[in-house]
Amino acid sequence: MSEQPKHRPIRSFVRREGRITPAQARGLDDLWPQYGLNLPQTPLDLSSLFQSDHPKVLEIGCGMGEGLLHMAENQPQWDFIGIEVHRPGVGALLNGLEEKQLTNVRIFCHDALEVLRDAIPDASLDRVLLFFPDPWPKKRHHKRRIVQPAFLELLAKKLKPGGVFHMATDWENYAQNVLALLNETPGFVNHCFEKGYSERPDYRPMTRFERRGIRLGHGVWDILFTRV
Repeated sequence: MSEQPKHRPIRSFVRREGRITPAQARGLDDLWPQYGLNLPQTPLDLSSLFQSDHPKVLEIGCGMGEGLLHMAENQPQWDFIGIEVHRPGVGALLNGLEEKQLTNVRIFCHDALEVLRDAIPDASLDRVLLFFPDPWPKKRHHKRRIVQPAFLELLAKKLKPGGVFHMATDWENYAQNVLALLNETPGFVNHCFEKGYSERPDYRPMTRFERRGIRLGHGVWDILFTRV
C-alpha cells in the first residue's frame, strides 16, 4: 500500500532572501555565536539564557531590527527574544546589538510557530509582540496569516498569567479579524475598556513607514489582550 503524501504546513511567510550586504554577512558570521539561537531539542531555560529573572518579551518578525533595538536599549530591565526568517534583517540586527553593546537580546532565524512550540517553555513570556505582520490581503491567502485559532491557543500556553499579546497592523480587515478571533479565544481579555482597539503604548516605537502612512491618512490599529 503506497504512503499518503505529506501535506506541507501552511507558512505565514515566504523566504525572500534578497541581497545580503558585506556588513550583514559579517554580522551573521561573527556575531551569531554571541546572540543567535538555534532551535533546541527541549525548551530553553530563559532565566539561565539571559542570566536574569527580568520579564521576557518575544517579538515575532522583527524585520531589520530597528524597533527591537530601540525597545531593548530603552528597557534594559526587560529581556528580548526576536524571531526573523530573513537573513539580511538578522545580520543588520546582530550588527546593531554589537554597536549598542546590548546584552538583553537573543535572536532566532526560524519559523516562529516552531520556535514557540519547541523552544519556549509554557507560561514563561510576559509579552508577545507582533508588529505589522504580512497581511496577505487577498481573501484566498487569508489562511496564510499567522494569527489563526491554533496560533492563539499556542500563545495562551506560552504567556504567563497576566502576560500580554500585542499586535499592530495597518490593514483594517486584518485588525477586525484578529479582534474577533481574540474575543472568541478562552483565556484572553481585551485591554481596551470599550472592547475594541487600544492606544499605542509608549514602548512600541513608530517606524518611518508608519509615520509616512499617518501623514497620508492611513490607519494603524493596536490590539492588546491579557492572558488570564
